[in-house]
Amino acid sequence: MRKPIFTLIIATALLAATQMASAQDSQPKLEDVPAPPPIPAGVTEEDFEPQVTIVKRGDDVVEEYRAHGKLYMVKVTPPHGTPYYLIDRRGDGTFEHIAGEKPLSVPMWVIKSW
Repeated sequence: MRKPIFTLIIATALLAATQMASAQDSQPKLEDVPAPPPIPAGVTEEDFEPQVTIVKRGDDVVEEYRAHGKLYMVKVTPPHGTPYYLIDRRGDGTFEHIAGEKPLSVPMWVIKSW
């Protein structure tokens, strides 16, 4: 009874070794990734970071967030109470009021415009 089990184990091990050897031969050839293009002259890391302007209007503290010179979010902190946000999600100048914690903004990119 033990001889058929032992034969089955050896046959399974040989089959697995054969499949592993053939799988290694079928691996695609890997090529080096080309180097990224150089950063254009005059562009710095500061161009990629948002610009934040803090202004005090009356008793409220207003933080204006701009990217590439365009206002996209305003955080208003009143002297008593929780801060609230005004967000331009579509980039059309229409701000949406959001109260409480900093809102979650899902990335949305323009793929094509007509």
